[in-house]
Amino acid sequence: MATLASDAPQIKGLVAQGPSPGFEDKLALFGQFVGDWKFDMTLIQKDGTRKIGRGEWHFAWALGGRAIQDVWIAWDGGYSQPNGAPSEHGTTLRFYDSKIEAWRVVWVGPMRGNLITFTARKAGSEIVIEADSRPGSPERIRWIISEIAPDSFHWRGVKSADGGKTWTLEQEMNVRRVKNSR
Repeated sequence: MATLASDAPQIKGLVAQGPSPGFEDKLALFGQFVGDWKFDMTLIQKDGTRKIGRGEWHFAWALGGRAIQDVWIAWDGGYSQPNGAPSEHGTTLRFYDSKIEAWRVVWVGPMRGNLITFTARKAGSEIVIEADSRPGSPERIRWIISEIAPDSFHWRGVKSADGGKTWTLEQEMNVRRVKNSR
């Protein structure tokens, strides 16, 4: 039986109370998401069929206030499994790298064996998070956060098999903040 998070020992030094002093402006891009969120998700299969799901997303300051970490929990089967096992349970660690003037991002999804590194930048009113390409591979992955408001945002995952000439929508989420979670 899994230990409840409230009963588990905490990792000392992981969670921070806020951004590291002097970095508030640079860290605001993802710092604005600190708190608890719920989402409705649509997964688009290769044949075009859609699978509806839901989930929760928890963002926190981490590593001395120099990073943002989240825990993402999804149930692909819709709303019929309020206490069922999630279909994916992962974490993302993001930090601003002043050497490249962008964010470094690592997604770990152990249930499906995912480990993906990304680079993220603000692009107009959106945040574009692009997977670091494997040398010689034409496959590209992007996560795009748009329609950003204090209590909501839209997230979509797109993929290209031709080096970025065309993109296919694979997943999207409408995300809303849980009240009083800032």
